[in-house]
Amino acid sequence: MARGYHRGRQFLLCCRGALGAGDLLQVLYDARKAVRLTRLSRRGDARYLFVPLDHSVTSGPIAGRRDFDHLVRKVVDGGADGIVLHKGRVRALDPHLFIECSIIVHLSASTVYAPDSHEKVLVGEVEEAVRIGADAVSIHVNVGSLSEAAQLADFGAVAAACDRWSIPLMAMMYPSGPGIPAAVDATQLAHLANIAVDLGADIVKTPAPQQVEDLVSVVASCPIPIVVGGGQADGRSLLDFAGKALAAGCRGLAIGRRVFQDPEPDAVVRSLATLVHPRQGRRAGSGQLPEPAGDSGCDGPASGALR
Repeated sequence: MARGYHRGRQFLLCCRGALGAGDLLQVLYDARKAVRLTRLSRRGDARYLFVPLDHSVTSGPIAGRRDFDHLVRKVVDGGADGIVLHKGRVRALDPHLFIECSIIVHLSASTVYAPDSHEKVLVGEVEEAVRIGADAVSIHVNVGSLSEAAQLADFGAVAAACDRWSIPLMAMMYPSGPGIPAAVDATQLAHLANIAVDLGADIVKTPAPQQVEDLVSVVASCPIPIVVGGGQADGRSLLDFAGKALAAGCRGLAIGRRVFQDPEPDAVVRSLATLVHPRQGRRAGSGQLPEPAGDSGCDGPASGALR
């Protein structure tokens, strides 16, 4: 701890001579946010495997009282980079579970019983998330819903608070509401991704188009990392889906139901982690899946197919 204190003090003294007070404060804010962003990728490669476990507010319990800790332990042991949870659930879990895995506190909610289940409301604040140790926060916006205007306003307010607290923001952007077709296309998804950019998100989560390969054009339109959601099982192989999304240039995955509904969630996460972090997968001992033929980032597709 003393070493860290002296290094921090040395950093401040060096900056003080070159920067004004306002600039120095901005440097500190940026450093705090950079540390949190780094924690979101436990392999340090700016690629992400997130497992949302916030579904109990929307549709009911996903694990028993004593089983939730066990589920989180399996997800962490499998190699997830971060877990999405509501604030109360974070407090109910063993904090030691998150030594190697980041916490993303979800601030939006709705239930299946609501007259309009597309209407997402804020149920937490950024400051609360910071107090309980969150590494990032997330919000959900249903673009095209009857309450779109209120949800976008909430997005702007949360983004401003994230700037004040130097905490990363992941925006979960979905086309959802009256008149929105069930099958989304790449043009719609590019629009959603760029709403997230313009309103201040650091990472954006979107669903996938029917043809996963079409994510190439979405990625090309978006300057921040895209993670793609896995959604409900639709007959497609999860690993094939994940591989194609990463090959299209997505920086990661956000897979919830297809993890926690599996009898072996740790095995599912381990296989996905091998795809998301190909250089670390074999060293971690998972090695069931072939490495991608090319690397991918948020600025372009991989040079070769994964499967």
